[in-house]
Amino acid sequence: MTDFTDDELKISPDFAAQFGQPGFRPACQLYLISPPSIDVRFADSLAAALDAGKVAAFQLRLKGIDDHAIAALAEPLQRICAERDVAFIINDSIGLAKRLGADGVHLGQGDGDPRDARAQLGPKVQIGVTCHDSRHLAMEAGEAGADYVAFGAFYPSTTKDARHFADPALLGWWTTVFELPCVAIGGITAENAAPLVAAGADFIAVSSAVWQHPDGPAAGVAAFAEVLGQSRTSA
Repeated sequence: MTDFTDDELKISPDFAAQFGQPGFRPACQLYLISPPSIDVRFADSLAAALDAGKVAAFQLRLKGIDDHAIAALAEPLQRICAERDVAFIINDSIGLAKRLGADGVHLGQGDGDPRDARAQLGPKVQIGVTCHDSRHLAMEAGEAGADYVAFGAFYPSTTKDARHFADPALLGWWTTVFELPCVAIGGITAENAAPLVAAGADFIAVSSAVWQHPDGPAAGVAAFAEVLGQSRTSA
């Protein structure tokens, strides 16, 4: 007999529907991720984006530079987020999140244990964990004390080479079984976001769809407003 892990068993697209209307979950919200590289002028772009529509969180995700350089770039961005009641999240680094007093940290699978992050950052800091397309990793993250789990990629992305692709049914399964919020990430645009919102995403994480919008970042954020305005409400 062949043994299957949970992740090898395909989720039916109708899984969530068979349980009827879900209980109350807040409307899906926008989770904004920085471009892969920025300079000091980016602060103006961030302010314009956050003023164009409701954004729940901003994640500073910069690769290939040291923590001192990231910290220098972070200071004005963190202030802009605080002024607009937007959670300021640091990617990958528990130490940098602690140094900056960030509102949260997002951990990839190789970036540390949520339990260690909680011990270092305290009870109020939001801890997110990348779980790719894996139910198993998501359940482990929840058991370890994560505040949200992130699934994806759902579509090809110009920001990051994706090795894992998730099915929207995963979002429906997760939100039917667990209360812990989930984030959908990977190649999401205003044109393709609706199925993920309908499937059950609590947040949609976007980057290039905003920063590379032909009419500017403010228009990029505004383009998501109609999609998110059609999100689920209480049963």
